[in-house]
Amino acid sequence: MNYPKPYPFYKDSGSQYLGVVPKHWKIQSFGSLTKRISQRSNPDFPLLSVVREKGVMLRSSMNEDENHNVIPDDLSNYKVVRKGNLVINKMKAWQGSMGISPQDGLVSPAYFVFSLQMEDLNYGHRLLRSKPYVGLFGQASDGVRVGQWDLSIAGMKRIPIVAPSFPEQTAIVSYLNYMDSRINRYIKSKRKLIALLNEQKQAIIHQAVTRGLDPNVRLKPSGVEWLEDMPEHWEIIRCGRLFSEVVDTRQADARLLSIDRFKGVLPQEETGRKERASKDRSAYKRIKPGQLAYNLMNAFMGAIGFSEYDGVVSPAYAVAQPQREIEARYFHFLLRTNTYTEEYKRLSYGIMYERNRLYFERFKLVSVLIPPLPEQKAIADQINRSTIELNSSIAHTEREIGLLREYRIRLIADVVTGKLDVRDIAAGLPDEIEEVDNETEPLVDSDLMEEEDISAGETDEE
Repeated sequence: MNYPKPYPFYKDSGSQYLGVVPKHWKIQSFGSLTKRISQRSNPDFPLLSVVREKGVMLRSSMNEDENHNVIPDDLSNYKVVRKGNLVINKMKAWQGSMGISPQDGLVSPAYFVFSLQMEDLNYGHRLLRSKPYVGLFGQASDGVRVGQWDLSIAGMKRIPIVAPSFPEQTAIVSYLNYMDSRINRYIKSKRKLIALLNEQKQAIIHQAVTRGLDPNVRLKPSGVEWLEDMPEHWEIIRCGRLFSEVVDTRQADARLLSIDRFKGVLPQEETGRKERASKDRSAYKRIKPGQLAYNLMNAFMGAIGFSEYDGVVSPAYAVAQPQREIEARYFHFLLRTNTYTEEYKRLSYGIMYERNRLYFERFKLVSVLIPPLPEQKAIADQINRSTIELNSSIAHTEREIGLLREYRIRLIADVVTGKLDVRDIAAGLPDEIEEVDNETEPLVDSDLMEEEDISAGETDEE
């Protein structure tokens, strides 16, 4: 398949985010193409949600990690959405949290609902969620801090909407659907490879931290239902005897740290995620080198580790101090094994499954295997040696996925804003495109699980 080329003639769009657009394309304002809808609750409609990576979704179809918002008992103030309506999360429009609804349903009062006059609504969906439009919606948003920006109706109405003819819109959608299918297929194969590599890595780690390095070691029952036999010279105690919780909120300009569920405690800027910390850090917890931290909500996903840094972590974390000399690397590996994360899941609780937390009083009940200190160090050293090539392969594959994502984001932006002409290519595409599950960014990756929905008693200004 040929790579698309630019259009022959362009004109200035008048927007720094859009640049030039094809000369024959129309440019209209968002306000002239939309009509605000504020119909309230219909008890027969299902609840919908807006996910940044996918758009509007049936809430009941979402994974437990994709939505942590509390559903109020009273939905009478929720807004009615009809199939084909544009739904925008007014506080996260600057992140691309919007989309065309595929069905009738209800959405939070914190969302805007519009009818959109666009011949091909799939093109409108692609266009408004593209990177240039994320910038435009960001420009039309303001607030006290980035994480709480609010979309201005007046500013949003002035956003320029570029629109080719209906056949051209359809061609653009066909081309992007085809490219999405190909890119998703590549990413899916890369993710399968990473999963296999991680399985190999977990097997190496599990064997080492539960049986040690001597294949002929004599074993004894651990006495714990969820743990297997253990080397007879090892000790087993509960975390409550090994760690004590530390709640130190005294801080100056301490460095912000976060827990990456694959790497452990890292400086926030090294996680690759945007900083989402509150300006008010009075409740943030101080953590020092050698101390343990875990995410109360995501410990069951492996969000636990030892810090090598002096800094602060979110109030949504627990911080603990070892009560005896230990090799932190050994416990870093042990406490992140699948056996242990399953136990965290069992011990976590809350008002509903999606809000379960592993409070420290429950974490204290977890039994840990403790080899002699020299053996802890030897096990950690051996794991590092045995997994170095696997880690390198995983990192290389993750970089490839990152490049594919970047290519897709840039391609969509270039095609929907007319930097590339795909009409001839789209005409030669097969009628049926292989469907591959949409590949999305990980959703549970922030320190504080911020609520998208406001209470049912609040309304947005009309």
